[in-house]
Amino acid sequence: MTGTTSAVVTVLLVTHNSAPLLPAFAQALPDGLGGLPHELVVVDSASGDDTLAVVEDLFPDAKVVALGRNLGYAAGVNAGLAARAGDGPVLVCNPDLRLAPGCVPAMLETAGEPAVGVVAPRLTDEQGNLQWSLRRDPTIRRALGEALLGGTRAGRHPGWGEVITDPDRYRSPTDVDWASGACLLVTAACARDVGPWDESFFLYSEETDFCLRARDRGWRVRYTPAAQAVHLGGESQESRVLFSLLTTNRLRLYRKRHGRLASAAFAAALTFGTGIRALAGRPQHRAALGALVPHPGRPRLPEAVR
Repeated sequence: MTGTTSAVVTVLLVTHNSAPLLPAFAQALPDGLGGLPHELVVVDSASGDDTLAVVEDLFPDAKVVALGRNLGYAAGVNAGLAARAGDGPVLVCNPDLRLAPGCVPAMLETAGEPAVGVVAPRLTDEQGNLQWSLRRDPTIRRALGEALLGGTRAGRHPGWGEVITDPDRYRSPTDVDWASGACLLVTAACARDVGPWDESFFLYSEETDFCLRARDRGWRVRYTPAAQAVHLGGESQESRVLFSLLTTNRLRLYRKRHGRLASAAFAAALTFGTGIRALAGRPQHRAALGALVPHPGRPRLPEAVR
């Protein structure tokens, strides 16, 4: 064990209409923390249900920040970072997460390795099926590979897919370009060095941006299967609005990091793949195509989903 494990861990939970999810999160949290000293910061993004009442009942000692408006996930993370009392590592997690026993100690153990700034656990669904939570750097070739081969097939090959879909990569600790933001542990030094999360993304790609900025500054994003959690997730694949936002934010992220010509090529590859699946009758892809290629008869997707 390193000195990292003796610091107070900030568990940062961003909620929005999350009341049904919180009891199971609360039940799993103590075993997931494994007795580590911690503080819980809950940032609520203008929930319309009784999330705040449930938080008060389940977590009477939590620091609660009620934003009053839904400003997006990154804004919630930044508000939680500003409100925390400690200055140790931060566990950023979704309310639809269930930490397995010993998850956080295992993540802290990995965080003590040289130059590790972000740690990601092994995520499964409720049935124990592995979730493809690890990612590669977005590139034109990978966007084209996913368009032609589909995400699962392309993801088995490092050069052709952004989502890592090779099960062998999930069996051992490994460095990755970025990982799902459903559960990430960020070291105190990394958080200070990289700075705030980019609130312009509202939802989706904000964790991509943070992890890639961390890598740019020399920090490693490290995956450890010794830390495990159950993640419900899946909303973006069911909602046309959320899938559209996910897709357009992939393009916005690429444009933030690359020049005009490369961004145009990435947009073409992304639009091509989205268009193929829209023609196949997939409603989420039809909505995303409309957001990527708006015309006068089709409204442009808003920058934020309020």
